This record gives sequence, structure tokens and C-alpha cells, in this order.
Amino acid sequence: MITIQLKFFASLREALGAEQALSLPAGSSISAARAALVARGEPFAGKLAQGRAVRAALNQQLAEESALLSDGDELAFFPPVTGG
Repeated sequence: MITIQLKFFASLREALGAEQALSLPAGSSISAARAALVARGEPFAGKLAQGRAVRAALNQQLAEESALLSDGDELAFFPPVTGG
């Protein structure tokens, strides 16, 4: 098992809170972390469901959902940023 620190930003922070820890099996990906959160039910299911526009950063670097997690990693979720 590994334990990662989760952070949420912008509208996700308002709905899900600032940060928390998550334990997952070793070798888990960002996608697996997201699925574990969705499995908790609302409000996670509504905000992080597959198909929702959500970006991820692993240890403060943008990352693909296939990126593997290690014990102690920081995983942040945030909505895409638009500008004008």
C-alpha cells in the first residue's frame, strides 16, 4: 500500500475540501486514484467522474492519468483554466 496526499483547487476545493490523504495499492495510477475517489460517492462522484474536465498534477507537474503514483506523492486535481 502507498499513501498519497491529495489537494483540490478552485471549484473542486470548494466542493471537496483543501486536502486529504488516500491509501492505494502499490503500482496505482492517477486514474486509479480518481476512480477510488469517485467510488466514495458524492460529492466526489459528481466532480471527478470520468468524462468531467479535470486536470491532474503529480508533485506539482502536469501529469497524464496513466502516471504511476509512489508513496508520499502529492496529487492535485483542478479544473482546466481558460483565459481570454
